[in-house]
Amino acid sequence: MTLALPARRGLIGAVVVSSRPLSWVNTAYPFAAAYFLASRSVDWRLLVGTLFFLVPYNAAMYGTNDVFDYESDLRNPRKGGAEGGVLDPSLHSATLWLGWGSCAPFVALLVLGGPPSSWAALAVSLFAVAAYSLPVLRFKERPVLDSITSSTHFVSPAVYGLALAGAGPSAGVLAALGAFFAWGVASHAFGAVQDIVPDREAGIASVATLFGARATVRIAVVCYLAAAALLLLGSEGLGRWAGLLALPYAANAAPFLRLGDAESGRARAGWRRFLWFNYLTGFLVTLVLIAIGLSL
Repeated sequence: MTLALPARRGLIGAVVVSSRPLSWVNTAYPFAAAYFLASRSVDWRLLVGTLFFLVPYNAAMYGTNDVFDYESDLRNPRKGGAEGGVLDPSLHSATLWLGWGSCAPFVALLVLGGPPSSWAALAVSLFAVAAYSLPVLRFKERPVLDSITSSTHFVSPAVYGLALAGAGPSAGVLAALGAFFAWGVASHAFGAVQDIVPDREAGIASVATLFGARATVRIAVVCYLAAAALLLLGSEGLGRWAGLLALPYAANAAPFLRLGDAESGRARAGWRRFLWFNYLTGFLVTLVLIAIGLSL
């Protein structure tokens, strides 16, 4: 059983652990890359938006998740480190206020500095963050919708970056966003496999509790391969070769294709590799984006 982060640790420290610092870059980078490539400028909107999607966005997203997943997280052995903390109940209210309160000034600035089209993209992004965990909505307990919403958490910052820069859609951009979305669906589904046992014990539904470990891993592998195909076939020039970066993710999940529900916790080893893959992939994607930027 996982012990809750004690109140004496302090609110800020607890919220930082809860916000998954290892994953901050996963939301800030898509926004920054999309905005910069679309606008070709470094301005206050890039800086404010990057900072927003780096810290407050994650504090709100994961803090809300940890507050309303408290009972399940107590049974989950992977909580308490890089993959999130278990918040002491005395910190729940303050965590929500701090997470969403820290978002408010950034959102106000970005709304004032962006065109109306960007407001809709930002609204969808924030709605997905709230709807995933909040009672009544609880998209995370609606199988399949949970993976779609989770992917939206990471793709919407890129969509918002394009909208904020006033960029219009193109075939290449749509292929890249589609591939990113498929990657996000696959990653959420694969990550949910390791939680099948604690989620079922807590009465929480997910894509993995619905389909079971074997089928869910297969869904993840197919989505990773779809992400690769979308980029390889739908993009041009250097961008298409970024599709090859989805293949290691499929290979990482493949050893668990025969995993049974009772042993689903073994998928945690693959999830740990996934977390580190993101940094290597991010580095390689950066090189591709630099090369594309230099060629424009």
